[in-house]
Amino acid sequence: MAVRKKRSVSIPPDLDAQIEAAATEAGVSYSAWLAATALKEFKIRAGLEAVAEFEREYGRFSSEEIAEAEHWAREVVGQLRPDRPRGTRSA
Repeated sequence: MAVRKKRSVSIPPDLDAQIEAAATEAGVSYSAWLAATALKEFKIRAGLEAVAEFEREYGRFSSEEIAEAEHWAREVVGQLRPDRPRGTRSA
């Protein structure tokens, strides 16, 4: 069993309800959903910093490179989410 640190946090009631609903929909505990969401945020931050570092070293990405990357990302997300028709977005 993984070691966990127990915390007490204060969350506005409307946000609490949204988290509870999201956790239930995902089939995980409230705590697991919060931890996964925090981890996702840290991965996003690290990715953005990596892009910024790359651009500092090699220059900004061109419009064409950005469009190609966005197209690739849409394709990958579509492949990972076979339950969702292509072109649709989650809320």
